[in-house]
Amino acid sequence: MKNLLIWLALYASVLVWSAWQPHDGITWWMEATPALLALPLLAWCRWKFPLTPLLYVLILLHCWVLLVGAHYTYAQVPLFDWLAEWLGWSRNNYDKLGHFAQGFVPAMIAREILLRNRVLQAGGWCHFLCGCFALALSALYELIEWWAAVLTEDGAEAFLGTQGYVWDTQSDMLLALIGAICALWTLSSLHDRQLAKWVMFAPAQRVTLSDGSL
Repeated sequence: MKNLLIWLALYASVLVWSAWQPHDGITWWMEATPALLALPLLAWCRWKFPLTPLLYVLILLHCWVLLVGAHYTYAQVPLFDWLAEWLGWSRNNYDKLGHFAQGFVPAMIAREILLRNRVLQAGGWCHFLCGCFALALSALYELIEWWAAVLTEDGAEAFLGTQGYVWDTQSDMLLALIGAICALWTLSSLHDRQLAKWVMFAPAQRVTLSDGSL
């Protein structure tokens, strides 16, 4: 219960800050919607399919990325304006961080679902399909951005955040794929340990880890 309250407090504090006088109201709703949907989905999962602590932390961090981008719009996050000036970038690259997270976090969510439902064992095929899922999700999000931009017209540039970069869509999907690969490469061992501890309390959802245990 203590961890839940801490999670909710950290989520709510950034949400309230993000929603207070955002740069553009319509863009805020479009950018923040995934983070807003995360809360009821996690509430449902807590009773039906509780996640490992690692997943809850990653999802919270991803919500923060979304809410910061929603508050300022992705092309105008102040820290990344400063980085652009310091590093000589031609654009604000906060949206690239967002798309990296869009691969990093969903890949680990996919891994947990596949392992706990015994669809796959941990290993090469699991990594490959989790990467495919993250890349497919990124492509779907690019389509949603396109459709939403067509419908909103005036808010299209702020929502898309292309900043005149002709390869923005392709680079967004590449960053999501890189994020997925980094997550699977760096976090799989920790994830396996948390899954091993979790299944002690839920033997009906045993999984086979990469070392053959469980």
